[in-house]
Amino acid sequence: MSPGAGVEDSFFRQMVTSMRNGVLAVRRDGRVVVMNDEAYRIFGLAPDPTDIGRQYGDVLRAHHDVSRVIASAFELNHLPNRAELRLKRTGKVIGYTLSLVRDEAQAVTGAAIFFKDLTRVEQLEERERLRDRLAALGEMAAAMAHELKNPLAGIEVMAGLLRRKVPDSPDAQGILTDIINEAKMANATVVEMLDYVRPVRLETERTSMTDIVHSAVTMAESKARRGDIDMEVRVHEDLPPIHGDRHQLCQVFTNLIINAFEAMEGRGRIRILAERGAIEDDHHHTDGPASIPTIVVQVTDDGPGVAPEMVDRIFNPFFTTKAQGSGLGLAIVRKIVDAHDGRIDIRSAPGQGTRFTVTLPITGAHQEWFRSQVSHGPHSDC
Repeated sequence: MSPGAGVEDSFFRQMVTSMRNGVLAVRRDGRVVVMNDEAYRIFGLAPDPTDIGRQYGDVLRAHHDVSRVIASAFELNHLPNRAELRLKRTGKVIGYTLSLVRDEAQAVTGAAIFFKDLTRVEQLEERERLRDRLAALGEMAAAMAHELKNPLAGIEVMAGLLRRKVPDSPDAQGILTDIINEAKMANATVVEMLDYVRPVRLETERTSMTDIVHSAVTMAESKARRGDIDMEVRVHEDLPPIHGDRHQLCQVFTNLIINAFEAMEGRGRIRILAERGAIEDDHHHTDGPASIPTIVVQVTDDGPGVAPEMVDRIFNPFFTTKAQGSGLGLAIVRKIVDAHDGRIDIRSAPGQGTRFTVTLPITGAHQEWFRSQVSHGPHSDC
């Protein structure tokens, strides 16, 4: 080996280690040859030098979906130039490219996967898709409101007048009362739909998440029946003030608590936990991902839970699992959270209750990056 070979090998390894894309290379027999720090970070694994030389199936035992992709490199005739995969263990979305490694005789000696964390891009694209849906829905809602609100108001007024004319007929009184109540419910749905499609206008200020959570509990109890539900509220004392719209954030947690009240039907337990958190952001820094401080609020109930096929649809407009309801409550919650550049996640299963997790950045400074990506970025709610 020439004296320069060791230097070149060292440079190669330093280059791979420093790459901002994840790199994982394996030999034909399945042994790991290269796995850089970014790969460990995206997979949520602790870097371990002893992984080199081990079987990739053992190293990635928590990521069977990635192992299957690597195994396919030796089976497919045409490898994908670019594909996407959602990691089941972490929920992250990666974009990856597969390549075969060949020797001088063109014999296949291994395979490499190059990948990047696209979770943030996926969120931006979803918000842009939501923006498009809202634009179409907004036009329809404006026309619908004009056509429905006036007739509904007329029905309510005329039924009220008619009820006064038949004070001695209990049957007529009951029927007319039902008509008035149904007209009010229909009108409330129209108003709620208009609230959903209307653009979010944030009036941001430095506000206490402790005050927001406690105000939301009081508001929810005034709007929905709590019954015998036990409620535990734990807010860490060292939470810093958050940069956000106090009124709309209160609406977020009020809706989540009311949703839990209605799901549990007066029995069970609700736990609300607010604490510090952090999310990674690798878009501002050239020397690796930075940590953005957040506040994480969890609203957990031990109610009936949600079926797996419904979890992915739970935030869709007009989707509801209730006998009555517009299906817009959780859609509005997501819209407000998105407007604060946060995220909301749900974890639920039949018979195991439901947990909503709201993650909100403490400062609004990084929102400028989000707006620039939506307006000028390569991927095109509030």
